[in-house]
Amino acid sequence: MNCQLAHERIVMAAYGELPDENVHELDRHVDGCAECQKEREQLLALKVLAGAHPVEEPGANLVARSRLRLDEALDALPPMHWYERLGQRILNNFASLQTAPVAAGLLLAVGVGAGGLGGYEVAQNRAAHAASAVQTAAQVPAGSPATKLQGPTTSGPEIANVASISSVVRQPNSEIVEVSYNELVPERVKGSLSDPAIRQLLMLASENSSSAGVRDNSVGLLAAECKAGHSCQAAGIRDALMVALRYDKNAGVRKKALEGLEPYVAEDVRVRNAVLEALLNDSDPRIRTASINLLEPVEGDTSVRQVLYSVSTTDENPYIRNASRQVLSRVPEIQ
Repeated sequence: MNCQLAHERIVMAAYGELPDENVHELDRHVDGCAECQKEREQLLALKVLAGAHPVEEPGANLVARSRLRLDEALDALPPMHWYERLGQRILNNFASLQTAPVAAGLLLAVGVGAGGLGGYEVAQNRAAHAASAVQTAAQVPAGSPATKLQGPTTSGPEIANVASISSVVRQPNSEIVEVSYNELVPERVKGSLSDPAIRQLLMLASENSSSAGVRDNSVGLLAAECKAGHSCQAAGIRDALMVALRYDKNAGVRKKALEGLEPYVAEDVRVRNAVLEALLNDSDPRIRTASINLLEPVEGDTSVRQVLYSVSTTDENPYIRNASRQVLSRVPEIQ
């Protein structure tokens, strides 16, 4: 027996799937092979460690939110070509033949590794998002607490349990915003724009891919807060606006995000880079023209001049070429 086959049978033996006649052969090989003996010890230790932690059932809100996001992701997938469908069918037929215990052991080992890597990445992303939200809440002065309508006063919803935002409405001539959101059942909360819970919901709503109207309202309110200089910190609202500027499919939402970032073009290099990307890549000429206007205060920056020079000489839109030339005429020529 070689070591490769022994490693496969070690996995099967650990889970009681190795036939008795093969167990003795495996034991003889392991007794004489230090590498395989170490492999078996590590696997058994991993099995004991996994058994010490009971499997927790996911919460109902997590399941509902995951299903909603899965549906949105599936809807966004482009249709498969005929040759892709054929290839997928061949792979599925091949996978259906992999019922042997050896294959099951290999799939288990691969699944453990992939699951661990995926779980680590998800945990890192969630930790970064949670840290951003906590920092935003700590830096924003507390206003009147957000309250659930038809319910007791609370500090706002548990963001992790929010599946989606269904509407954002600002009361006329006031700082009060009403946000309707969905858990397992629809919920609603009302509070001031300075309330950290309201701001977190607005940032979540800016990523709502199911409703352009909700994204437009939320990004518009966040942009207004930034333009007014109301605690638009880099980690929080400003990040949400840059994400909307780069990735939102609605030109109106992108334009509002661009307007909200205007006060920070000079002081924040990340904002400046996001505006430069909009100038180079946005599909809407109005947003590209507005980006040129926003870059005028930093027209002396080397990277800004280089982008403007490239646009002024190679862009297909004559109006944008001319606007770039006008800005460049106010600064020394690039050497």
